[in-house]
Amino acid sequence: MINKLVEKIKKTGAPIVVGLDPMMNFVPEHIKAAAFEAKGETLEGAAEAIWLYNKEIIDKTYDLIPAVKPQIAMYEQFGVPGLVAFQKTVEYCKEKDLVVIGDIKRGDIGSTSAAYATAHLGKVKVGNTMCEGFKEDFVTVNPYLGTDGVQPFIDVCKEEKKGLFILVKTSNPSSGEFQDRLIDGRPLYEHVGEKVAQWGEQLMGDSYSYVGAVVGATYPEMGKVLRKIMPKSFILVPGYGAQGGQGKDLVHFFNEDGLGAIVNSSRGIIAAYKNEQYAKFGAENFGDASRQAVLDMIADIDGALKQAK
Repeated sequence: MINKLVEKIKKTGAPIVVGLDPMMNFVPEHIKAAAFEAKGETLEGAAEAIWLYNKEIIDKTYDLIPAVKPQIAMYEQFGVPGLVAFQKTVEYCKEKDLVVIGDIKRGDIGSTSAAYATAHLGKVKVGNTMCEGFKEDFVTVNPYLGTDGVQPFIDVCKEEKKGLFILVKTSNPSSGEFQDRLIDGRPLYEHVGEKVAQWGEQLMGDSYSYVGAVVGATYPEMGKVLRKIMPKSFILVPGYGAQGGQGKDLVHFFNEDGLGAIVNSSRGIIAAYKNEQYAKFGAENFGDASRQAVLDMIADIDGALKQAK
């Protein structure tokens, strides 16, 4: 799957991923009204609103982008109906030939971690039939429990030719409370980056490993160090746009081949119509606003990479 991701980035010229992280206050009133009329002001109604919202954004952007990243918590808050909307979203994105990164941030040990991996990346045996759960192509993984928590995911990825993005240096303000702690004179995130590179050696694609890393755009200097530590790992870069990251902050996340990183924007794209810059589109044309935000993001990153050469 890493080969497909690389190919799609080359084809689109867009090393970006749209974070499908819907909140009800992002969903325009006309979408909510239609969903609530059909399903009521219920969890089912909320899930329907989210699905309709996602579908419009996907329809307006899928030809511009290589991948999407739905954050499962935004769906879980609406219970089982929300998870149904998550699954519908994943399947619809795959129909559009998009690579799907399930932002699940799971991490446990033994059979529990293996069950998470099976649910999101693998197949489970039901009688004599092998069934798929959520069917993502990649998932995000929390490495805090060490190799015991990561290896079951790697095992499933080997079997299914799918991939991981492991949290190394996250974009949130308090990430340094643990991730920046010095161990043997070096910050913890560097040690985690070394483990990601090691784990990735057992699962290589043509040019990059199936085991990637999450490194926030809000820490560009740390990204520069981690790029060298993990030369064969693709880096998923959150924190662009709404969290303050800009194209000029991202150049060190990429390798000299112009690849090696994929930059995420969530509310900066899916809620673009709420931004003054795109207010002219209005709520009725929220999908068109999202499309323009994608085009602007592509131009920003492309311009920064060209200037850095």
